Amino acid sequence: MSYGIPSAEPSAQVPVCPRHPDRPSYVRCQRCGRPACPDCQRAAAVGFQCVDCVNETRRTTPEVRSVYGGAVATGKPLVTYGIIAACVVVYALQMLIPGDWVYKQFAYNNIFAAPQYGAFEPWRMVTSAFLHSTDSLLHILLNMYTLWIFGQALEPILGRVRFLALYLISAFGGSVGYLLMNPVLVPGQGLVGLVGASGAIFGLFGAMLLVQRQRGGDTRQLWVLIAINGVIGFLIPHIAWQAHLGGLITGGLCAAVLAYTPRGRRQGLLQALGLAAVFALLVAASWVRVTL
Repeated sequence: MSYGIPSAEPSAQVPVCPRHPDRPSYVRCQRCGRPACPDCQRAAAVGFQCVDCVNETRRTTPEVRSVYGGAVATGKPLVTYGIIAACVVVYALQMLIPGDWVYKQFAYNNIFAAPQYGAFEPWRMVTSAFLHSTDSLLHILLNMYTLWIFGQALEPILGRVRFLALYLISAFGGSVGYLLMNPVLVPGQGLVGLVGASGAIFGLFGAMLLVQRQRGGDTRQLWVLIAINGVIGFLIPHIAWQAHLGGLITGGLCAAVLAYTPRGRRQGLLQALGLAAVFALLVAASWVRVTL
């Protein structure tokens, strides 16, 4: 009697990651069941999911939006931190580059908004908000601290894009306020530049005041804060209270657009048109002022 020699059973196939076929993986996605290598694993509520399932979930999950139409900004207020970082970097450049070069290139004076004087550089009406006086460290410290406080409150509820638009338009509005309430050129007076984020900060004051009122919150402390800062502008020399007032009004107008636009599919478009209208109004007021 002869006995056959049993053949070896085929070995089980080693599972590999679909995105990286050269990598064996014994961990499977909890959603689709496919193997996932360590680079393609994403922690889930239970176990792991593969990166493809995570991306698919993000695409199909509706984006959470605030009542003002902006995407809910969870985590750190990145725009606020970005503006603070930009101001700090520019301040360092002001200190390091000799000859006041940064100041001369980006500070604002009304003559730079008047084409008839041959120095038409209107972008300075915004860039000046990122400069601060190098003679006083307190200037930038107070502005950045206030921006940090109000940015943390406004950016999450408005959304990052809307908050950035509010800040920049308010900065522009502060320069417009200075332009409207000061002569374009004073004979015999040197060219004194306007610097500082105070106009934009007052814009945040105005926006917070209106948002608080629209949400039914208490606004008394805000009124006191605005009054104190407004009075300081008259008591301490070399403070442009006109920029404070211009920023305050502009911030209130921008916040009114964001807060009172009806909710719906066209909310974002209407808000963009409203903010553009505020900007256009500021441009028109500036043009009328310098052409009189």
